[in-house]
This record gives sequence, structure tokens and C-alpha cells, in this order.
Amino acid sequence: MSDTVTAVRAAEPAESVTTPVIDVVVPVYNEERDLGPCVRRLHAFLNDNFPFTARITIADNASTDATLQVAEYLAEELDGVRVVHLDRKGRGRALREVWQGSDAQVVAYMDVDLSTDLNALLPLVAPLVSGHSDLAIGTRLASSSRVVRGPKREIISRCYNLILRTSLQAKFSDAQCGFKAMRSQVARMVLPLVEDGEWFFDTELLVLAERIGLRIHEVPVDWIDDPDSRVDIVDTARKDLRGIWRVGRALGSGRLPINELRAAIGREPLVEGVPLGMVGQLVRFGIVGVGSTLAYLLLYVVLQSITGAQVANFLALLITAVGNTAANRAFTFGVRGSSQAVSHQLQGLFIFGIGLALTSGSLFALHHWAPDSAVHVELLVLVVANLIATLIRFVGLRWVFRKAGAHDSAGSR
Repeated sequence: MSDTVTAVRAAEPAESVTTPVIDVVVPVYNEERDLGPCVRRLHAFLNDNFPFTARITIADNASTDATLQVAEYLAEELDGVRVVHLDRKGRGRALREVWQGSDAQVVAYMDVDLSTDLNALLPLVAPLVSGHSDLAIGTRLASSSRVVRGPKREIISRCYNLILRTSLQAKFSDAQCGFKAMRSQVARMVLPLVEDGEWFFDTELLVLAERIGLRIHEVPVDWIDDPDSRVDIVDTARKDLRGIWRVGRALGSGRLPINELRAAIGREPLVEGVPLGMVGQLVRFGIVGVGSTLAYLLLYVVLQSITGAQVANFLALLITAVGNTAANRAFTFGVRGSSQAVSHQLQGLFIFGIGLALTSGSLFALHHWAPDSAVHVELLVLVVANLIATLIRFVGLRWVFRKAGAHDSAGSR
């Protein structure tokens, strides 16, 4: 990348180094204490127990301690160890830089703490060397995996992968396990599309690989949590959610050349407008619904003191209904482009009318039987009425956009 300065140092002159089958990248940031023991352990394993020629690349992410000096010493001490130094921090940046420039047949990476049992390395890379798979990941969430970590990280990991499955339709089981490998030829094709340079890099790479049609091999691993991990969970979670939103928008808008890459590897193009299953649609509809409900309540509270309850309800519901229909059209039901957009909005407004009748009727009944009700009571009644209206809205929109999908399919034949 243009904003990254890279320097490579190896123990031997470049012309005398045999091109390895596997290039194992170890990204590090301020790991002066643990780097030496971990790299020596990995080096011994590759020399004694690994059937393919391998190189270890230590990717220093702009460390501010003596990590770079330790890495350079290891490169001088151990055959098949090199150092790549980057002047900007970021695991994703380091992996992109090294993987794109590697001459190995397969590129891999693992965390410096070697939390994953090294015996899983051969099962990880063998399907890539044979050509059976394009990308391989270690998974801590398979039933046969043996994992030692606290309940907090376990819950966070499972929730994160659940979010990926529901929002981006991901089918892989463990996005963030620091144990992955990829065929170099495929990596050079996909990596230019991956924007993130930090912790979301893994997830973005896997989502794009899956959409492109690459074969992803999963290996159950034995994994022991590093108690000295310095990952900021809150900041990482915030950036991951922002990354999910960005990738979802890019996929939904067609900005990414997915079909061109699918064609390049011999896969059929993705068909737009193919609906998710009922469960996937419900989850996505719920995500849109939560956002719409919050926007509706906020608008109602702002407008109620100005216009009165009925007018505030009408305006808040109308504004959020238009946004809700547009969001569900693209995000929930996969209908793209401007074709029939006006018709869909009109049908959505008809369904909005049903919701308006329910919510206005509930307000009328409340004011008739309890005319002195406080605003919080009005909000409670409106929430219940909106839940019923939401169920009707889901059924109605599913019918509208199913018809749209059928019409588009018929028109394309």
C-alpha cells in the first residue's frame, strides 16, 4: 500500500533462499518479551514435524519497543526466518502487505502467542497445497474443538459470529480465530478488495471469499486463551460493527465486483433478488424494525408537544414508513435498482395505512377511556400497537417483494 513503508530482512541473501511452499506470517506489535520463545518454538515445529518447506515472516506493526530488534536477531539466528517492518499499526495491513508480496504457494498466519495447537497447521494447509480448497480457517466453535477461555470471550465470540450469519449471511463458523491460510494466487485476487487494515480484516476477507465462491475449509482446533491479551474488546467490537455495516452496504449497492471475480474463477454469477429464508428475513426485518421504531419514537416525542398526539403519530409513522420500506426492500428482501421502486413505496404506504389505523385507533381508545394519560403511557400503547402492525407489515412486504422477485426472474428469462 502507498501509505506503508516496508523493509525486508532475511538471514540469507534473497537469491540463495529456496521458494517455500508455505509462508507463515506472525504479525506482532510490542511483543519483545514473547516473540523469541514463540518463534523458536514455531521454527522447531516446522523443521521437525512439517512435511512442506516453510518460511516464517515476522511482520512488525510499527512496534515502539524492542520488538523489531528481537525480530532481526531471530532472522540472523534461524534459517528461513525473515522480518517485514511496517510504519503503521494494524494486523490487517501487515497481512495484506506480506501476503500480496509472498512468493510461496500458500500464505498463512497465526497469532504470536501460539494459542492454537500447532498440530492443526498441517490439516489447515494441506487442502490448499493439494488445490482442493482456496482458503482455510481454524475454528474454535466446532463441537470437536477443545477451547480454554473465559465465559466473557466465549459469549462475545459466539454473538459476533451470530451477527455475521444474520446480517451478512456468512456460513463460516469462526471469523476471528488467529489461524488462517490461503492460496497465494487467490489472495492476490481478493486482497485488493479488502479495505480494513485492523481486526475486521479477517471477517471482511472471509465474507468476500464466500460471496466470490471460494471454497473455505474449516479445521477444528485446540485453543488456549492468552490471559495477557491486550486487545481492547469494546473498541474492537465498535469497529467490527462499523465494518459489518460498511461491507453490507457495499454488497447491497453492487459496488464490489463480485460477479467479475466469480467469472474469473469459473463460478456462476450471483442472481439479484433471490430472497433469504424465512428466518433470515425475520432477523433482518427485525434489525430494520428496531431502527425504525427508535426513529419513530424519537420523532413522536419531538413532534407531540408541537402538533398534538394524532398529527405527531401520523408524521412520525409516515417518515419512518418510507425509510423502512426502502431499507427492507434492499436489506431484507434483496431487491436492487430503481425498477418498481415507486410501486413498492406505494404498496408500502398502503401497509403503512394499516399500521396507522392500528396506532391511531389505539390512541383514540386510550384518550377516550383515559383522557389524562401521561406521555409514557401513550408510548407504551403505541409500542404494543406497533408490534402488531409490524407483524402485519412483515407479511405484507414479504408478499410485495416476493412478487417483485418473481417478476424480475420472469423478465430475465
